[in-house]
Amino acid sequence: MTEINEITPNELRNRLHDDEKDLVVIDVRENEEVAQGIIPEAKHIPLQQIPESLNELDTDKQYIMVCRSGKRSMQAAMHLKEHGYKVSNMAGGMLEWEGDIKA
Repeated sequence: MTEINEITPNELRNRLHDDEKDLVVIDVRENEEVAQGIIPEAKHIPLQQIPESLNELDTDKQYIMVCRSGKRSMQAAMHLKEHGYKVSNMAGGMLEWEGDIKA
């Protein structure tokens, strides 16, 4: 099984605050979930669209995958890692996120 790095919501918030240029947050939740709030810096790509979205992603960037609890984002992270992307999963998902969100 592919080993995926996990990052805590707090670590992610700190890294976003530090404005890391190569960091990209991808929220893989469904549209109705994202409508309830998304990390402002996050890009929304629903889980089912991840495979066909790979050509839009840059292998030089560091991706952090996010969902509600961390399970779907882990699936997405494994898919990206299998295709050569640098990727981590946000442990606990949006249930654990205490930073800013936008509707």
